[in-house]
Amino acid sequence: MSTTVSRDTEADVVVVGSGAGGMSAAVTSAYHGLKVVVVERAEVIGGATSHSGGWAWAPGNPLAKADGVQEDREEFRTYLRNVLGKDYDAERIDAFLEAAPHMVGFFHNRTSLQFTPGTRINDIYGSVPGAGTGHRSVAPAPFNARNVKPELRARMRHQLYATSFLGMGIMAGPDLTRFLSASRGNPAGLLHAAKRVTAHLAGLALHRRNMQLVNGTALTARLLKSADDLGVDIRVATTAEKLLTDSAGGVTGLRVGGPDGSYTITARRGVVLATGGFPSNTAYRAKLFPKTPTGVEHWTLAPPEADGSGLDLALDAGARFITEVASPAAWCPVSLVKYPNGKQGVFPHIMDRAKPGSIGVLASGKRFVNEANGYWDYVDAMIKAADEGETVQSWQIADSRFVRRYPLGMAKPLPVPLFPYLRSGYLVRGRTLQELAAKCGIDPDALAKTVAEFNKNARRGVDPEFGRGETPFNRSGGDPKTRPNPTLAPLERGPFYAVRVVPGSFGTFAGLAVDTSARVLTEAGTPIKGLYAAGNDQASVMGGHYPAGGINLGPALTSGYVAGRDLAGAIVYEDDGTPVPVSASTPSTDSQEFQP
Repeated sequence: MSTTVSRDTEADVVVVGSGAGGMSAAVTSAYHGLKVVVVERAEVIGGATSHSGGWAWAPGNPLAKADGVQEDREEFRTYLRNVLGKDYDAERIDAFLEAAPHMVGFFHNRTSLQFTPGTRINDIYGSVPGAGTGHRSVAPAPFNARNVKPELRARMRHQLYATSFLGMGIMAGPDLTRFLSASRGNPAGLLHAAKRVTAHLAGLALHRRNMQLVNGTALTARLLKSADDLGVDIRVATTAEKLLTDSAGGVTGLRVGGPDGSYTITARRGVVLATGGFPSNTAYRAKLFPKTPTGVEHWTLAPPEADGSGLDLALDAGARFITEVASPAAWCPVSLVKYPNGKQGVFPHIMDRAKPGSIGVLASGKRFVNEANGYWDYVDAMIKAADEGETVQSWQIADSRFVRRYPLGMAKPLPVPLFPYLRSGYLVRGRTLQELAAKCGIDPDALAKTVAEFNKNARRGVDPEFGRGETPFNRSGGDPKTRPNPTLAPLERGPFYAVRVVPGSFGTFAGLAVDTSARVLTEAGTPIKGLYAAGNDQASVMGGHYPAGGINLGPALTSGYVAGRDLAGAIVYEDDGTPVPVSASTPSTDSQEFQP
């Protein structure tokens, strides 16, 4: 007689998703003594976080204070009130501003997630009262993958190839600056690049992966090591199939499916949904994204697993879905890359748009935006400029001097050759502006007029049409060696080059209604007992706006941290002293308030 062994199990907390929000909730809960299981549908962990730049907006953080920067919280509120306008939610914003510094302090001092300060990372809208000029963001410190157990290392998502150099990540700041200086023959830059590339190739030879982790891969690895240190059970290739509920509608666990079939995980405290929103769901995109009639007219940087599965689970449990936000997604301009193996990559245009000697134009041949503003602004302007039924697209155009000094999309500066990008059709070249326009389908006369007017003003260091280079954020993205305006230089040296740019996103801003403890709310506004949401599964705390770089990861890490603390019933901040011990058998209270 055979005996069937049940795979059903129990935990205090079950987290669905392994990006920044989910892993933050898992690490925080486990730190407070709870038994935590993380289920991830993909075969690797990290979600969209691994593909990100790793920066997190966390104003008032302890790294800033350690550098002597003491900003009053009202400065942050003032800035956000001005940027968010009618979408400013005072209660949620105050909860975020309260928790974010403690989140940074907790991870930096109590776990393997150490940060580096964004001393020169400016808020995007520098002319707005309260805008910051640094110290409001943090990024994960570089990390060597050897610090992660080999069996866990195999589960880590690789650096997004489109944003890498031969699969190697490059970190914003001194690392990137030295790489760019190498394109001009700077000896120190060439030495730095040579050392980094040599170490990268050694890692590939010995471990078959990039071992020098920066940006989002460093954040993922540091969170993974922190979770492993605390005994978190992480299960990949495991799909969340259905939330389990009691007779009152409270969430009591999760039914999951894996390689060996379905089983249930009972959650004594609760379930945290952190599945990355719905950027990969074409049906949701068609319904909610502007000028995206079929849903396929959009290219996200998020992995395919970020398809709204967490949202669907919550809706089945009676949750409210908030779509009334300024933007349904965290826009990013992207270009489509054809790889030799036939696959298509998506490249985010983050740093090239502000460099001097390049502009963005529509098919009309006219500029439509301050190219040095945020990536959200670029796509928002591109969408608004397109007539109904017209393809939403633009072209980033540069001259020959630009493409040898700076990246143009995925095309790299010297000493990397341009011919692979030209051969694939990714990069378009014309001996003259008129020839380039003809190849791209741009009005040639209008383009010539636009460039002539731009060049005339660029030589004087001004942009009367869009004000490019007038804010600290704009100038920080330029080249300090270019005077008088680091973001402006004429396009005058042929041949000329162009890359087609289309709408993309990092993730979504529409999402589940939550309270200040990250508990999911019903249509009536009451919390669903035992159900939490973190990261992009939440409706944007910024109301669908993008006031600063890191506005995805900052709230994601913070919301996971808040959820983990509420599940544990923690009432003392970890960076202020020893947490109050909480028995793993004690149920979470219905309402927790932050107490310094």
